[in-house]
Amino acid sequence: MNEVLIIIPAFNEAENIESVIEKLYLEGEDQWDLLVINDASTDGTGKIARATGKTTVIDLPFNLGIGGGVQTGFKYARRYGYKYAVQFDGDGQHKAEEIPKLLAIVKSSSADVAIGSRFNKKHNGFKSSFLRRIGIRTFEWFSYILIHQRITDHTSGFRAFNRKAIVFLADNYPSDYPEPEAVVLLGKNSFIMQEVFTQMMERKGGISSISLARGPYYMIKVLLSMFMASIRSKTYKHEF
Repeated sequence: MNEVLIIIPAFNEAENIESVIEKLYLEGEDQWDLLVINDASTDGTGKIARATGKTTVIDLPFNLGIGGGVQTGFKYARRYGYKYAVQFDGDGQHKAEEIPKLLAIVKSSSADVAIGSRFNKKHNGFKSSFLRRIGIRTFEWFSYILIHQRITDHTSGFRAFNRKAIVFLADNYPSDYPEPEAVVLLGKNSFIMQEVFTQMMERKGGISSISLARGPYYMIKVLLSMFMASIRSKTYKHEF
C-alpha cells in the first residue's frame, strides 16, 4: 500500500473511466493507489473500471451524488491509514501529470488542502462558460466574507488533502453541494487551503450534472449551503 490514495468519484462515466484510470496508473508509477467510487452507475462504469485490474472499485448500492461518493473515499482512506488523498473526477477533465503539484503543497505542510484552480492564472486553454465563471466569481466573493480565505475555484473537483483533513472530512464531508460547501467548512475549522493553477480539459463524453437551465437555481442553493456551513459549530478535533 502506498501513502497516497487517488479518489475517483464516477457516475455514468463509461466513456471516460478507462482512459482516466490508465493515465493515472501510468503517471503514478506505483506511487499511488487508485480507488473508483462507482455511484450506482447504470452504464457499466464499475465493470469497466474493475476490468482494468489497476484500481480498487467500490460499487455504491444507491446513487448518493458526488458528496456521498467522495466521502466514501475519505472513509476508505481513513480506515486504511493513507497519509494523503487526492480527489480526481472521473470525467477526464483533469490532468494526471498535475497531481504532484498538489501533493507537494500538502506534503510540505504549508497547507492542509491544495485546490487545483482554473482561475488564479490567465491561460489560453479550455475555460468554462461565461455564466459558470460569473457564478464561480460570486462564490469567491461570498466565501471570502465568510472565512477570510481567498479561493478562486470553489467548484474544482481536483484537490489534495493531508491526513488531518482526511479524518475530518470522513465524518463531515457535505452532501448537497460539496465542493464549495467544503471550502467554507474547512475554513471555519481552521484548516489552511492553498490553490495552485491546473489546466482543465474539455469533457470527452458523458454529461455534466449541472445544466445551463438549472444554473440560477444551483447558484442560489450553493450560496445558501455555504452560509449554513459557515454558521455550523466547529467540529474539528485534533486527535487523528
